[in-house]
Amino acid sequence: MVKLRLTRLGRRKKPVYRIAAMEELSQRDGKAIAYLGTYNPLVEEGKQIDIKEEEVLRFLQNGAQPTRTVKSILTKEGIWEKFQATKKK
Repeated sequence: MVKLRLTRLGRRKKPVYRIAAMEELSQRDGKAIAYLGTYNPLVEEGKQIDIKEEEVLRFLQNGAQPTRTVKSILTKEGIWEKFQATKKK
């Protein structure tokens, strides 16, 4: 099963995360199918989030499951609502 989850980058105590589509049983920082965006939790003016929206929606429509953290990021960006709207049609 494909999961949308975070992989960690950055140095010690200064994390930066990538949103990645990965196999469920692979390691946290293992090989990813695709990288879909970045998330920087330490930016002062709000959290910096860059997401490739079309690719995320394509993975979700093909059955990928987001983790809780990725789902909350997608909800904040409004992508999860777009996915729910296309799912109901």
